[in-house]
Amino acid sequence: MASLNAIAQKLVAPGKGILAADESEPTIAKRFASIGLDSNLELRRDYREMLFRATDAMTNYISGVILTEETLEQSAMDGTPFRTLLAEADVVPGIKVDRGAFPMPGSDGEKITEGLDGLRQRLAHYASLGAGFAKWRGVITINETAPTRNNIRANAHALARYASLCQEAGIVPVVEPEVLADGEPGDHSIQRCQDVTGETLETVFKELRLAGVDLSGMLLKPNMVLAGHRAGDKPSVDEVARKTRETLLQFVPAAVPGIAFLSGGQTDEEATAHLSAMNEIGNMPWHLTFSYGRALQNVALRTWNGKRENFAPAQEAFAHRARMNSLASLGQWRRDIDLAA
Repeated sequence: MASLNAIAQKLVAPGKGILAADESEPTIAKRFASIGLDSNLELRRDYREMLFRATDAMTNYISGVILTEETLEQSAMDGTPFRTLLAEADVVPGIKVDRGAFPMPGSDGEKITEGLDGLRQRLAHYASLGAGFAKWRGVITINETAPTRNNIRANAHALARYASLCQEAGIVPVVEPEVLADGEPGDHSIQRCQDVTGETLETVFKELRLAGVDLSGMLLKPNMVLAGHRAGDKPSVDEVARKTRETLLQFVPAAVPGIAFLSGGQTDEEATAHLSAMNEIGNMPWHLTFSYGRALQNVALRTWNGKRENFAPAQEAFAHRARMNSLASLGQWRRDIDLAA
């Protein structure tokens, strides 16, 4: 069996990143509704099959895919298990293991992620199905009274317990503390985001150390440092890159093999541009890459539009965004390349 560090290094191999295809049923129902489709088992299967059979994207630019429980055990229309499709492309299957974020008692709009009960048994089952990594998302809200120290500590503690259980099962934990840019009211400054992100990361790594988590056998999936989506002044690409790098360098240990950013609160192009700007500066102790959902799938979803006859053009759209983010992970993305391709 490959070591945790070997799996983590494979997931952040140069020029590759992670496809987040782990939308919950309510989330994918919203995505489908945006193009006039109902969410049902057959359509969800067809959509994921379209992505996983996109040979160019999966072989050249994607290192791992985060799946749901449904998708991990699902098969394509011809009966081929999705896990087989991923193996043929040398892509590591992963699994979302949290049960979602729920309102935290006594707080103002804050949430706590649940799902630790029974996780040890679930992880053993996922490992038997070939899952090489897992993901748990903790959500940190910014408003006039939040985040509270209690909420940050509670989510960090849950992330650490999850990560420890993953490593016990031989699964690489992807630790995702997300400071929301698109939460409510969403009018905070980039400096406020930087302060909260720094406090969150500091607390998360304190809890990971206390839990005995091997930092060389995990990955971090953080937010970028952004202004809220309703903030008056929108920071430049360079400012986002600089402040994000500053925060990571201050609070993320060099022992972590890689950082795979989430794309929340950004357009497709913004997520690509910010990642590329960080890598263009260089001199970081970790591989910086992507673990994107919407920013990889938006155009492909609309091109597919629920029709199997649209697989080929949708796969081309997916491959294009995957290639652009591959370039960004190397610091080589340019807007003119994106538009010309």
